[in-house]
Amino acid sequence: MTSLTATASLPPSPSRLPDLVLIGVTMIWGFTFLVVQHALQWAGPFSFVSLRFGIAGLIALLLCWRELRGLSRRELLTGALVGSVLFGSYSLQTLGLQLIPSSKSAFLTGLYVPLVPLFQLLLFRHRPRLAAWLGIIVAFGGLVLLSDPRGLQFNFGAGEWLTVAGAAMIALEISLVGRFAGQCHPRRVAVVQLLTVSLLAALGWQLSGEAAPQAHPVLLVSLLGMGLATAVIQIAMNWAQKTVPATRATIIYAMEPVWAGLVGAIAGEQLGIMAISGAALIVASVLISQLGGRRPH
Repeated sequence: MTSLTATASLPPSPSRLPDLVLIGVTMIWGFTFLVVQHALQWAGPFSFVSLRFGIAGLIALLLCWRELRGLSRRELLTGALVGSVLFGSYSLQTLGLQLIPSSKSAFLTGLYVPLVPLFQLLLFRHRPRLAAWLGIIVAFGGLVLLSDPRGLQFNFGAGEWLTVAGAAMIALEISLVGRFAGQCHPRRVAVVQLLTVSLLAALGWQLSGEAAPQAHPVLLVSLLGMGLATAVIQIAMNWAQKTVPATRATIIYAMEPVWAGLVGAIAGEQLGIMAISGAALIVASVLISQLGGRRPH
């Protein structure tokens, strides 16, 4: 996605480093998909999210406990707000998955991609560049192909609406991070975000009557690994979106299923022509979004 004007021995251009960091975030997301899938054999969704984000919050706390002395009221409120929205997206998608097939959930969740520029325009009066709009369209087309909507029937019921609401929450989270990241310390806000998700998931765990997780070694290792990955991801996102506009960040985030598909292929899953075409479109959308230079949020 970058112009090859420097030699391999030179470090990445500072102006492109945040984009590269976000691509790294999507790689971690994609490669942890199978981990989460296996871990849920021994834990329910709410308990897993609560423990995963709780561990992530504690790791982030250990990494930046000295910096927390400067935690401002704005950072506390921002972290709590974004954390609540993040928890809402997880919960709504999980509830929707209990009522509709995963293929339909994947298709509807992809709606967050075109929703981000709309939220940016309606909530914050940020008008994305033409290249960003083109990238959004191409990325959404790629997600549609990846989800393989052939044969899906879209008679909207509770499951569909819950999933669409979850997609809207994802779009809102990306928009909020893009709006407030430049005004807050990324690590301090990350601690508040992570612990907020953990506390709300624990509340959902209790209210839903979900069974306690089993103390299986694979689950314990998965929680520790996912906790560390989640802490790194949240801090990296908060830092990178200080300079990467929310619309372009959304296009980059759409690469998550590309990496997940690659992991699946390595694990022996067969990828059809639609999935390969969809992945190619998403990669192309990231390149398209770089056209016309960079501009502030």
